[in-house]
Amino acid sequence: LYTIHVIHSGTFDKTPAIITRRYTDFERLHSRLRRRHGDEMDGVYFPRKKLRKNFVAETIAKRSRAFEQYLSHLHSLPELRSTPTFLEFFYLGDLRAGQMLMRVGRYQDALGSLLNALRLQEKLGCHQLLQLNQLQRVHWFFTLSALVTCFQELEQLSEAQEHCDRALQDLAPSQEALQQHQLHPLLIPLLQSNVRLSWKISKDKRRWEALLQEIQEQGIDIGNQPNLKECLIKESIEDSEGLGKAKSKSEDVP
Repeated sequence: LYTIHVIHSGTFDKTPAIITRRYTDFERLHSRLRRRHGDEMDGVYFPRKKLRKNFVAETIAKRSRAFEQYLSHLHSLPELRSTPTFLEFFYLGDLRAGQMLMRVGRYQDALGSLLNALRLQEKLGCHQLLQLNQLQRVHWFFTLSALVTCFQELEQLSEAQEHCDRALQDLAPSQEALQQHQLHPLLIPLLQSNVRLSWKISKDKRRWEALLQEIQEQGIDIGNQPNLKECLIKESIEDSEGLGKAKSKSEDVP
């Protein structure tokens, strides 16, 4: 079992994200990437298994270093690091585990998986929205919204409001998008959650109240919307669609 510390390179990173994977997990990653992205995988070296002395300390140390170089090489290739196969290897398991635990009301247990998924996405650059594809955006906003729900259920209101605010900073629509009703499906539930949370912790909520008012003035029914938890519980993380699509014509979120 290999323990992988994912860090920001070029600086001392005090908060690495950690995952554990077996040789077979690496092998599966490589096989799928070769099958689906053969051209981009030319020249990517994969550490092979030895038939003998497989568990000798020297062999394990060499293979660990080789796997580190292998993952760094994959991440250096823009065409590969944003593929569902690559993302699956790193954080999708944590997202699915977090959602499953939320569905049965185990919010404290879900936090561990979701926070690690958040850290992994940050280390992999998945918080830089302008550089993300549609699938990565789905995962990013699902993670932040799920953390809002868990912290809220656990009465950790400041943490819930902080993650809610972080999501809304990126989801707030332009005036043009607002007039064309091009709103992300999570926008209204997050706005309503943020207003309630801000009121409870005595934080300024005027910006988000004003945006809710603007949305209502555009003829959108903000009272007949599923709440944040309902949106997340029914979402299929395996599906690259779902929360990634706006309810109207456009899939692009300003």
